[in-house]
This record gives sequence, structure tokens and C-alpha cells, in this order.
Amino acid sequence: MPGKLKEVRNRIKSVQSTQQITKAMKMVSAAKLRRAQDAIIQMRPYARKLQELLQHIVHNYQGDAGRQYIINRPVEKVLIVVITSDRGLCGAYNASLIRLAKQLVHERYAAQQARGQVYIMPIGKKGYDHFVKYKFQVIPDHWQVFYHLNFETVRQAAHTAIQGFLDHRWDVVELVYSEFKNAATQRFVVERFLPVEPAQAQQTKSHINFLFEPSEDQLIEELIPRILNTQFFKAVLDAHASEHGARMTAMDKASENASEILKTLRISYNRARQAAITTELTEIVSGAAALKG
Repeated sequence: MPGKLKEVRNRIKSVQSTQQITKAMKMVSAAKLRRAQDAIIQMRPYARKLQELLQHIVHNYQGDAGRQYIINRPVEKVLIVVITSDRGLCGAYNASLIRLAKQLVHERYAAQQARGQVYIMPIGKKGYDHFVKYKFQVIPDHWQVFYHLNFETVRQAAHTAIQGFLDHRWDVVELVYSEFKNAATQRFVVERFLPVEPAQAQQTKSHINFLFEPSEDQLIEELIPRILNTQFFKAVLDAHASEHGARMTAMDKASENASEILKTLRISYNRARQAAITTELTEIVSGAAALKG
């Protein structure tokens, strides 16, 4: 019985230590989430308006400038940019993104994968480790983006994707990332990055066009790469905020589970202690009765 009491005490101490860690990680993630959330909330309206502008230009433009970003080629080679996190302990966040990327390959690009023409550009260590482990064609240059998260670092990754498309190293570029909704909710999405898709018909009924100064060709050559860089940066900021939201939620649930386990362990400990006291009293009473006899 004393051995059982010691074992339960050790388990209680272990769970208490774990709970302290999960509470501390929740607080750290909450602080980081606030900054990441502010960044994406400020960025999203700007990026959305730029995306609408780009789609509208593509829909109405009849010239040749920037046409290389628009043309749909036969899909022989594919680049999938998978934006995961560098660290774990964020629930099913990374597993869901990796599963979505694999599902995309299986459902849409199975023929290209069979020929070894599907390339993965992971952003985040978790995605990089997974796709290297399972022998995918990995572009290993930009998985450390979150080490120094700023526009210039992300622009370099976007440039690799864009330049590869222009050089015909791949015919389509897809983004797989999590869109931030709130601390408890992320939406895992697949988004076409290149070629640029024109606006839908219902969005262009009015057929409004823009007056350009300088020439339309010059502006398009300059605008399209900048807008694409901004869209890529928005996706990375979305993923960054989603990661901290997922980690904060996971650590909160872990702390709650630790409280439930502690409650159960304390009940077990009290029962074992009461049983030990009862046994000792019984032994004392039995010894006294034997002495009297």
C-alpha cells in the first residue's frame, strides 16, 4: 500500500508539472497570437482589394504585357506550396495541412505524381521534415521563412515560385495553407496562385475599366509581380496567426485535461490513504485483542 501511495503522488507531481508547462505555453501563444492577428487583420483588406484589382485587369486586358502570368498551359509539372509551422504542440494543425496537400495530389495531380512531376515547396519545418521523410520532390530553399518572418523573406520564396512558373519549371502553382478566422477556428484551403485566374462573370457585369497612367502595359508588368508577392505574404501571415491560435487552443484543452486527471488521481490517492489507515487501525486493534487474550 505505501508503494501505491508513492506511485500516485509521483503521478500527481508529474501531471502538475505538465499543467504548468501547458498553461505557460498557452499564455505565450496568446501573446504571439495578438500580434499575428493584428498583422493579418490589417493586411487582409489590402490584399483582397489587390486580388480583385488583379482579376479585373486580367479579365479586361487585351494586350500582351503580363500575358505569361495568365496563360493556362497543359499541366505537366506542378508546384504545391505547403505552409505549416516550425513547432508542434498545436493539435491537428500540421497534420491537417499535410493531409490536405496529399489529398490535392491524389485527387487532382495523380498522373503528374506518378511521373515524378509534382514538387513540394514547404514553408515551415514540420512540412519540410514530413515531405523529405516520405521522399517527395522537395524544394528545400525556403522552409525557414518563419525564422525571420518579414516581407522580404517571404518575397524571396514567392519569387522562386513565380520565376519557376515563368521559366516553365512548373505549369501551375497551388497554395495550401490555413486561413485565420479566430483563435479557435482555422479554415484549411487550397488556393490557385499561378496562373492568375480572371474575375468571375458576376463580378464584372458592369465592365468597369481603369484609366492607366503611365501606359497599361507598363503598369501591368510592374503590378502583377507585386500583387502576387502580396498574396503570398497574406497566405503566410494567415498561416502564422492560425498556428498560434491552434496552439493556444490545444494548450488550453491540455490544461483542462490535466485538471481532470488531477481530480481523478487525488480521489484515488485519498482512497488509497484511507485504506492504508484502516488497515493499520485494524492491525493495531487485532494486536491489542491478541495481547488481552
